[in-house]
Amino acid sequence: MNIDKNAVGFIDDAQLLADEAKYSSFGDTVHYVDPPKIFRHGEGSYMFDTAGTPFLDLQMWYSAVNFGYGNKRLNDALKKQIDVLPQVASQYLHQTRIELAKTIALDAKKKFGLDGRVHFNVGGAQAIEDSLKIVRNACNGKSLMFAFEGGYHGRTLGASSITSSYRYRRRFGHFGERAMFLPFPYPFRRPKGMTPEEYSDSCVRQFERLFETEYNGVWDPKTNQCEYAAFYVEPIQGTGGYVLPPMGFFKGLKKVLDKYGILMVSDEIQMGFWRTGKLWSIENFGVTPDIVVFGKALTNGLNPLSGLWAREELINPTVFPPGSTHSTFNSNPLGTSLGLEVIKMGYELDYETTVPKKGAHFLDGLRDLQKKHKEIGDVDGLGLALRAEICTDDGFTPNKALLDKMVDIGLAGDLEHNGKKIGLVLDVGGWYKNVITFAPSLDITHEEIDLAIALLDQLLTKAKKG
Repeated sequence: MNIDKNAVGFIDDAQLLADEAKYSSFGDTVHYVDPPKIFRHGEGSYMFDTAGTPFLDLQMWYSAVNFGYGNKRLNDALKKQIDVLPQVASQYLHQTRIELAKTIALDAKKKFGLDGRVHFNVGGAQAIEDSLKIVRNACNGKSLMFAFEGGYHGRTLGASSITSSYRYRRRFGHFGERAMFLPFPYPFRRPKGMTPEEYSDSCVRQFERLFETEYNGVWDPKTNQCEYAAFYVEPIQGTGGYVLPPMGFFKGLKKVLDKYGILMVSDEIQMGFWRTGKLWSIENFGVTPDIVVFGKALTNGLNPLSGLWAREELINPTVFPPGSTHSTFNSNPLGTSLGLEVIKMGYELDYETTVPKKGAHFLDGLRDLQKKHKEIGDVDGLGLALRAEICTDDGFTPNKALLDKMVDIGLAGDLEHNGKKIGLVLDVGGWYKNVITFAPSLDITHEEIDLAIALLDQLLTKAKKG
């Protein structure tokens, strides 16, 4: 694709980078890459840089653009809404806000058998904050939560308290109400001598042991009360490296939670909207959450909108009255019109069928690649949430340095396809920052998946040569 460098207002990369270095905060994640990469255009599964080089994007804005760049149906829905009702104060109602809430609530009723309500906000971390208010309110002000090692729920103060990484809390004061972090079954790095299922069962037993006596620290057997209000879970860990637990894990965990009156909050911000082949990733595991938090792909990245669904008992107007939480831009018309169209489109295009098929094809390609490169220690996935763990040549020791080289080479745009230059956009995750977390467009074609595997082969070969 040719980028018009003579267009009015065009500023070249060198000037943009100089201005950015002087005037922008470095507090976000752009500066993980030096220099930051500038893109000019997006279409389908590709982004294009100033030279017009295509980059096959296998992270799609951290799974926010599930339906591809420039999706015509969704872009048209946004344009239509701009001409009808582009904005309205959040103290007033408008049609798509009500329709979207109803659509999500009825879908949950069908799947979980529970009445519930939907509450909107503008970002994933903000929706997590709202969920914390709902949980605290429902549990008489209890502010302690359980969460997983390797879990990530955002970087606001409340969300940081239930995110396992200390680096997001460091420098910001003492977090007296930070979660108790429990082991998440990580099959590739399980203890020797255990099957994945045995390891999963062991993690559940370790958690349940906390309730054996009052001296285990969380349970008062005389009043049958737990000091902790809820367990925040990512059914598949996102930033933690797309770690997929054994399929029976959450059933075992939920039995413990129900036994001791602890709520389950499913964080679907990264895995929701058919990333795993289901609207909500928790559906794959056969358990019913009390709260579902969502964001990112709800609007395909076109407009900030997030929210949550909660059981009626937790969120009805008597217990969670007007003014319990607020954001000026929550339930904004552009976002809710897009969200409604996303859900309609998802069911009409039958992503529940197409995503698992594409995911299986992608996973087969990764397994073939693993046979060729012993540095790929593990591959796994569910739907189009896939992982490849990059290791040393022993196939197990984490190799962050090699993956960093791969990312840099991919962003350089010097790979080849059909005699032309092409780039590859990868996302890095995992406990040791050595995992490629794949979140391609759900509309990626089988041919593009084959191209992705071929480019990964080139990329790894080049990176190993140094």
